[in-house]
Amino acid sequence: MKTDILTPKDLFRKYVQYTIPPFQRHYIWTQDDQWEPLWDDVRNVAENYLEELERSDNDMVEAEQRTKPHFLGAVVLQQVHTAARDIEQREVIDGQQRATTLQLLLDAIQGVCEEKALTRQSKRLLKFVTNGEDAIGDEAHHIFKLWPTRSDREAFKHAMDNGLAVKGFERSLIVQAHEFFQTQVREWIDDGTGSIESRMDALETAATAMLQMVVIDLDPEDDPNVIFETLNARGTPLEQSDLIKNFVLSGDRESDMWDGLDDTWWREEVRQGRLYRPRLDMLLNYWLAMRTGSEVGPSRVFDTFRAYVENRRLDDVMTLVKKDLTNYRRFRVGSRTPDEESFYYRTNVMQTGAITPVLLLLLSAEHGTRIRAFCALESFLIRRMVCRQTTKDYNRLTLELARRLREDGGLESADKVVAGFLKEQTAYSRKWPSDETVAHSLESESSPLYRLLTRGRLRLVLEGIEGRLLLSSKSERRDVEKNLTIEHLMPQGWKGNWPLPPSVEGAEEVVAEQERNRLIHSIGNLTLATGQLNSSMSNAPWECKRAELHNHSTLMLNKELTSEPCWNEDLIRARSKRMAALISECWPGPDSQVWER
Repeated sequence: MKTDILTPKDLFRKYVQYTIPPFQRHYIWTQDDQWEPLWDDVRNVAENYLEELERSDNDMVEAEQRTKPHFLGAVVLQQVHTAARDIEQREVIDGQQRATTLQLLLDAIQGVCEEKALTRQSKRLLKFVTNGEDAIGDEAHHIFKLWPTRSDREAFKHAMDNGLAVKGFERSLIVQAHEFFQTQVREWIDDGTGSIESRMDALETAATAMLQMVVIDLDPEDDPNVIFETLNARGTPLEQSDLIKNFVLSGDRESDMWDGLDDTWWREEVRQGRLYRPRLDMLLNYWLAMRTGSEVGPSRVFDTFRAYVENRRLDDVMTLVKKDLTNYRRFRVGSRTPDEESFYYRTNVMQTGAITPVLLLLLSAEHGTRIRAFCALESFLIRRMVCRQTTKDYNRLTLELARRLREDGGLESADKVVAGFLKEQTAYSRKWPSDETVAHSLESESSPLYRLLTRGRLRLVLEGIEGRLLLSSKSERRDVEKNLTIEHLMPQGWKGNWPLPPSVEGAEEVVAEQERNRLIHSIGNLTLATGQLNSSMSNAPWECKRAELHNHSTLMLNKELTSEPCWNEDLIRARSKRMAALISECWPGPDSQVWER
């Protein structure tokens, strides 16, 4: 047995095939839970690398050394006896979902390189997903670095082979993951500063050399069950909050200093980034970051707390801790006003844990001031989300904002402090998008929002637009129903009932198909509907869809559509423009006069 910390470059550069044994599960990772967090991690590493490259005057070695790698977890492999002339093989005993996803990500990047004629990068990346023709022998599938379980193999081949179409495999999570990563790579490559070549080099570096895994490589004779028992040892180490509790209550200190922080709610496991931690550990982590103005590593919470109280009265510190954390608990599980409920719902869907240090402060502000501060924060987050701008600097941004609120006595005027601070930001990773930026992003035909956002995030944007339309209508209804489904007006399967214009022929037909396939995923072609109504419309022609919307939908989003005699590309573009304007009204931007009131 051999244990190493390895990168994808270490695992995949050599001639090798990693096979998923038949007893393992088929591929089950999804966009919300795994693909998007992984992409965010890779993108952030690539952007950090680009920053370090600039600081080091394009010294790649120095930039790599100064860029913090990202840890992905553990993989357990077992060597397989093979003939001397055969390709080296290993079974993936544990970590098969992670290994499969890495291959899909690397191949997606390679495919985009090929599309954009980045030959040098394309050839390099091809070596991470395929073995050379001279190494594969008689087994054609040995061309792939990874070979999944039987039920996933055909979908995997069609996703990974640039020459094969994925038609017929659209429902496969493997194909969907590959398409998700390709869409994200295209968007990121085209949407940032610097040349396409330099950004692709940075992404290649991040994906191949800056991701790390603990790889346990077993000999053929090793028993993998022994390894699992070791990895899942039953000992339960003390949590960071346990250490703090012991410190607070040690000696002759009053036992009530910990009152209110010891029931099961605080002990529930919650997700923070890729980790699951007791809620109290997570909140103490955020509280210390807010009070010290510095990021605090999960394993350094106790040490940071002990250092923080060194020159302060412990009972004063604990009074503050309990006040701030009790406010947070009341916000999470108590009764919320409609404005608080909206902010809670939307930030929860966006998974914006990074703003928790500021939230802990704002919950002590007067209600009206707090709500206006929430509105500024929400606008900043949603506008950046729909413009697909990076989240990589949110931790530092939040800590700077928390410091501004503390230093300026900002809770009395927290709304103006928050809006003013966000308006000051000029860096790409921090800028509050203007109305013009939002419009440009959403009206672009290369912005298939349906594929770029998770369903929950896209749904909350459409819900916000519906709420805005309700405000300007004479309808008695004011609440927007949650958990409706997202419906394509021109369907994804359009070819049966939505033919192209007869005048489009030959080469023009190919271009028209490509244009339509891009536009159907833009916001101008999307609406909300109940699951039953969605199913009844499916791929039906516009006449049927319009009638169904007219007869069964009460949404303002859909009432605007029922007067349209037809539905085509020009109307999708016009509606994208309209939707962008409504988003800007729903979430006012940095130039809005609302922040001056």
